[in-house]
Amino acid sequence: MNSPQLTYYDFGERVVAFSTTRHGGCSTGNYAAFNINGYCGDEVAHIAENRRSLATLLGIDDSHIVMPHQVHETVVRRIDGPQQEVIEGVDAVMTDVPQLCIGVSTADCIPILLYDEAHHAVCAVHAGWRGTVKRIVHAAIQAMHDTYGSEPSQLKAVIGPGISLASFEIGDEVYQQFAEAGFDMTAISKKYAKWHIDLPMCNRLQLEAVGVKEIHFSGICTYQQHSDYFSARRLGINSGRIFTGIMLR
Repeated sequence: MNSPQLTYYDFGERVVAFSTTRHGGCSTGNYAAFNINGYCGDEVAHIAENRRSLATLLGIDDSHIVMPHQVHETVVRRIDGPQQEVIEGVDAVMTDVPQLCIGVSTADCIPILLYDEAHHAVCAVHAGWRGTVKRIVHAAIQAMHDTYGSEPSQLKAVIGPGISLASFEIGDEVYQQFAEAGFDMTAISKKYAKWHIDLPMCNRLQLEAVGVKEIHFSGICTYQQHSDYFSARRLGINSGRIFTGIMLR
């Protein structure tokens, strides 16, 4: 069995945080090689084997890898144990249970991980452009505050692999949605032949606006580095997904 090659993030000894790469799995074609997302057309047997290999690497049971079916909305779900059914219509998951790996799937959208060291709680957020416009990261931080008592100033954040400003060309109607939502367009957009939006920066500004001070950028553009990370814009929607996960020890 191949072992997945992960990009790790440093939240300290009590947390394991990572994004998967395309390497170290058994999937083929545009799903090659490591994909555990069951909603993008990959073979069920390959997904299952890749999940098992990730669980082995993390030292947990396969059932302790928790990934929702995302719909570009702002629903945040508390996870207190392995899930028997599909977590439908959820774009952010949080937990304070050790040895439970929660995460989100992306392939150009922005994954965000949050850690509250004071209350030993974590959250994984899927922020595509729609979720970013709707300020899902604010919803996630509010949910952590309501559930665990997390204070934004005490949170640590990672903005994982996603599409960069240079690669994220948009139509005027998408630009208009950001503008109408009250974003500082001079800070998050640039006009080339068409408008481009800086999704990582937009989410960083949202984190800063609510008081998060410690924010780490992965600096990885999925579109430009599609040989190492999945990019739906480069590979098509029938391709694999990055899993960005976080687990308390």
